[in-house]
Amino acid sequence: MRFKYAAVLLLALSPLAAQAGDIHDEIRSELKEARAEVRTELAEERAKLERENLSLRDSLQFGRRHHWPDANRDAIPEAEITPQGDLLVDGKAVAIDAGQRAMLLDYRGQVIALAKKGIDAGERAAMLALEATDVGLFRMFVGAMTGSLERKVRHAVEREVKPAVLEICRDLPRLRQTQQALAASIPEFAPYATLEERDVRHCERDVQREFAMR
Repeated sequence: MRFKYAAVLLLALSPLAAQAGDIHDEIRSELKEARAEVRTELAEERAKLERENLSLRDSLQFGRRHHWPDANRDAIPEAEITPQGDLLVDGKAVAIDAGQRAMLLDYRGQVIALAKKGIDAGERAAMLALEATDVGLFRMFVGAMTGSLERKVRHAVEREVKPAVLEICRDLPRLRQTQQALAASIPEFAPYATLEERDVRHCERDVQREFAMR
């Protein structure tokens, strides 16, 4: 029935048909600009990952840090891994040997790789949404009225983005193994080894559940 009402409204708007081409061109131009802005911003985020220190409190969206009471989280000082492999806790360098530096660099590289995969997935989702919107003016109007545009975006995101997110889950076992090895080797790193075995085990299930709810 909603589609029927949309058709009636389109007939009522028929005097505007002569303007549709100009409006559609304007929409296309704005969408093109939006795509360029998304690509530029996300390229900068990828570059920042490589050149900036990696925060150990905020670099992962997994683990116990989401269960810490605010007071406990605030009691744990900021810690970072520099691009050179130094471990900074509360701004001060921790004494490490060459082997530990190599482990820190390996861990940093793994986290950055995961973050880049997340950025890639987010960029693809944004582009899919923009591509779905880049349709004729009246088609877009009908799609909004019937919900078909929303369904198109949702299905496209699930088809093309979900596999990339699941790939992140499959990288977690190695990341946790490296994290645990660092915690055993460098006591100052231990409070930041928050990735638990259950987080790894339940990751794919949680992703499937999240997409099913969309």
